Amino acid sequence: MGTRKDTDTATYNPEIRTGGGGWQDDAPLNISIADRDGVVPGNGAPGTGTTVTWSGEAGSGSVTFFDNGSTFQGTAQFPGEGPVGYRGTRAD
Repeated sequence: MGTRKDTDTATYNPEIRTGGGGWQDDAPLNISIADRDGVVPGNGAPGTGTTVTWSGEAGSGSVTFFDNGSTFQGTAQFPGEGPVGYRGTRAD
């Protein structure tokens, strides 16, 4: 099994949406995941239909990528807050 030495990153400008509110800008989201096939490939964006789920002390979320990795949609939950809608567009 080969080892991938380079790491590609895709940066997104996300927005969050709370219960009855509109969409609000959030901090940039950087995606960098590499396995033997490269979830984030050399062009720096996950493919359409790729779903990423995370959980940890800084929060949790799940997003699915569309439009050849140029956008994502999903949900996120940050410490001390309820779940929010989470979407974004690729910045780079």
